[in-house]
Amino acid sequence: NVSSLFCSGSRSSKTFKPKKNIPEGSHQYELLKHAEATLGSGNLRMAVMLPEGEDLNEWVAVNTVDFFNQINMLYGTITDFCTEESCPVMSAGPKYEYHWADGTNIKKPIKCSAPKYIDYLMTWVQDQLDDETLFPSKIGVPFPKNFMSVAKTILKRLFRVYAHIYHQHFDPVIQLQEEAHLNTSFKHFIFFVQEFNLIDRRELAPLQELIEKLTSKDR
Repeated sequence: NVSSLFCSGSRSSKTFKPKKNIPEGSHQYELLKHAEATLGSGNLRMAVMLPEGEDLNEWVAVNTVDFFNQINMLYGTITDFCTEESCPVMSAGPKYEYHWADGTNIKKPIKCSAPKYIDYLMTWVQDQLDDETLFPSKIGVPFPKNFMSVAKTILKRLFRVYAHIYHQHFDPVIQLQEEAHLNTSFKHFIFFVQEFNLIDRRELAPLQELIEKLTSKDR
C-alpha cells in the first residue's frame, strides 16, 4: 500500500529524491551542456529555444530532467518549514488547493498535506523519468507517441511545487538567501513552457502576477 508507506517514512528520509543524472558522453548530455552554456549568457529567452537541427522531444526531455533536479533541490532547502502542521493541505494561496491523483495507484483525487503531496508528486515524476520507454536515454531509441502529453503533465505538476514555495514559504527562502536562485530557476521554467506551449494558462494562474513581473523585462 503506497500511502501507508509514505506515512510511516520518517520526515528526514523524504527530503531529497536522488538527482536524475543524464549519462555523460550521450547526446542528451551534450544538449544539457549546450543549455547550461546558453543559460550562462544570461539571456533566458534565447536559452530555451530549440537548438538548430535538434529533436524537440529530446530537448523537452533534457530540460524536464533539469527542472526536476532544480525543483528537487529548491524544495529540499525548505522541507523543515513545510510540515503536516504548517501545510495540512497542498495549496498555492487561499484560492488554489491541489488534491493528488496519479491515475494508476490513486485514481480518485485525495486531499493531503503539502509535504505528502509533494512526495507523491516527486516520486511520480521520478518514476516517469526513469522509464526508458518514456524517456529513452539511448541514442536512436524513439520517443513514444504520447511523450509530449506526459511531459506536459510532469511540467504542470512541477509548477505546483514552485507555486507552493512562493505562496507558503517565501519568508524562509529569503532568510536562506535563496530568492535569486528560486527566481532564476522559475523564470527559466516559465520561459521554457511558454516557448513550447507546455502548460495551460489557467494552470499558471496562481503565479500570474509574478510571471508577468519576471517576464516583462525580457519581452
